[in-house]
Amino acid sequence: MSKYIWRGQLLNDDYVMQPSVGLTYGNWSASLWGNVDMTDYHDNDWEFTEYDWTIGYADKLPGIDILKYSVGAIYYYFPSVTDDSDTVEVYAGLGLDMPLSPTLTMYRDIDEGDGTYVAFSVSHSIEKIMELAPDMPVGMTASASIGWGSDGYNKFYWGGLSDSAMQDLTLSVGFPIPIMGWTLTPSVNYVTLLDSDVRAADTYATYSGNNDSDYVFTGITLSTSF
Repeated sequence: MSKYIWRGQLLNDDYVMQPSVGLTYGNWSASLWGNVDMTDYHDNDWEFTEYDWTIGYADKLPGIDILKYSVGAIYYYFPSVTDDSDTVEVYAGLGLDMPLSPTLTMYRDIDEGDGTYVAFSVSHSIEKIMELAPDMPVGMTASASIGWGSDGYNKFYWGGLSDSAMQDLTLSVGFPIPIMGWTLTPSVNYVTLLDSDVRAADTYATYSGNNDSDYVFTGITLSTSF
């Protein structure tokens, strides 16, 4: 990715690599995700700055096939940070198995953050919009999400902001290309902070010299499953 932005927060204004691996068994899933700074933007050149461990369970509600749910927990570990920033969230989500797949997910920090983040998202995919070559279709995925943070969440993540507020609007479009059992997906993303108080508290943007709290960034993802 050309930037690392999480829930509207600019964590790195330069190139990063974010490897991940996941396992599923029935309705259970577990994954490990990491962030590697590819430059010395934070003096962590080619070092892992974050690990996220996630375990979750997802299924459809009995007798209501259109309604699906998910529950789980995420442990955030920051090896390059010396203060008490490592934390744990639990989450619960409800989604509709219908066009645009509308989903509402609540994340509750039960450790250092002691706050709540709620995200509403929609997404859509098209299997083929063009062909680069025979048997090499290019698809398209598009998604949008909007987030809200409680007063406790904002106090922890935005340097003492004491009120609840709308957080971020994120728009993403990707173009998956199957290549020899793998999928290569270039993507373009747009993120903006919605609340004026949150924008004023955005020290990440101030640190980077960008006081607008509006970002466009790109990425290339290579993935496979078996």
